[in-house]
Amino acid sequence: MSDQPSIINNVSTQFQEQFNRSPSVIVAAPGRVNLIGGHIDYNDGFVLPMALDRKVVIAADIKEGKKSSNLYSCRFESMAEIPLECTRTPHTSEWYTYVEGVLAQCKAQGIEIPAFDALIYSDVPVGGGLSSSAALEVATATLVEAITGNRFEQAQKALLCQEAEHRYAGVPCGIMDQFSSVFGKVNALMLLDCQSQELKHIPFAGESLVVLITNTNVSHNLGDGEYKKRRVQCDGALKKIGASSWREVSLKDLETSRSLLSSIEYNRAHHVVTEIERTIQASEAFINQDWLRAGSLITDSHNSLRDHYDVSCVELNTLVDILNELGVDQGVYGARMTGGGFGGCTVSLVKADSVATVQKTLHQRYAEKTGIQANSFISRPAQGAQVLQNRLLTK
Repeated sequence: MSDQPSIINNVSTQFQEQFNRSPSVIVAAPGRVNLIGGHIDYNDGFVLPMALDRKVVIAADIKEGKKSSNLYSCRFESMAEIPLECTRTPHTSEWYTYVEGVLAQCKAQGIEIPAFDALIYSDVPVGGGLSSSAALEVATATLVEAITGNRFEQAQKALLCQEAEHRYAGVPCGIMDQFSSVFGKVNALMLLDCQSQELKHIPFAGESLVVLITNTNVSHNLGDGEYKKRRVQCDGALKKIGASSWREVSLKDLETSRSLLSSIEYNRAHHVVTEIERTIQASEAFINQDWLRAGSLITDSHNSLRDHYDVSCVELNTLVDILNELGVDQGVYGARMTGGGFGGCTVSLVKADSVATVQKTLHQRYAEKTGIQANSFISRPAQGAQVLQNRLLTK
């Protein structure tokens, strides 16, 4: 995304075109990419995400005396009307569901929200596993803060947005996506303990390293039942093992209990137990600036998600295979699928001075093997949710 003055000018101009006045408030919240810790945020594990410099930006202005808010999505080129009562039935598939869910959760906490007009701009890919929905939720909560004067604690804001996704989108996500969008910090990864909700910023040192995110351009929908199915399988395995949390289960414990589990439950459990350990080791590797070790653990994570958790797909595997074939000699330390799976994006650690060549080769070989054009971008850890402009403070 462009620099902050350009963002403000861009969305202000588009807001003016839609609503014939200037916005008083502009807020932003980033998408995220998870470097390692796949599918263990809802299994009490550790995850290691970072906020992207791709964001959802909302420009808004209050409408005095009105009983509904109007939202315009630049991406979908559509307008939605949200009643102040937020009484519509949840679990619709419309883009504005995420906004309405957050507004409803805020109202449930006693926050009086005035009617407003809003324009929503985003350069976070949809369906790519980069948490475009969480970014929209967190941006909405940040907007509520700006126009009402209410302030959430950071963890409270993230949990409110998570609850909105549960109730309104019907996706039983863990806390990683919303926490990442709220707590993001420039040049730092986030080691998040999904059991205690403790978060530690891990330095992403050195300008010689970048994160390359590549979109398979195969879309997926986490509400289609596969996400929920994995969660049920993990909960069932944990109950049979007799533990209250996966943090209590070692690989030795898992092998001892293997006869109690179906083959699917064993595979799911194997991924969870080993991925928790991999994520801790990866955070240590980043602290020590051991990129070889970090990359190796990231690749191991993909192999486990592919073989034990069964959430990868041909296109994701093809991208990862190409990246691993390039290897360290050509600038790639490691790669894995990221997000929920069944499509979406890969994430890889790449030498900054090699990234252009890596992207060119990757796109070419992927198209040859799949007939699909991939697209990619680089990022370093970016700032979390923020208010870019608030003229209401001066009124």
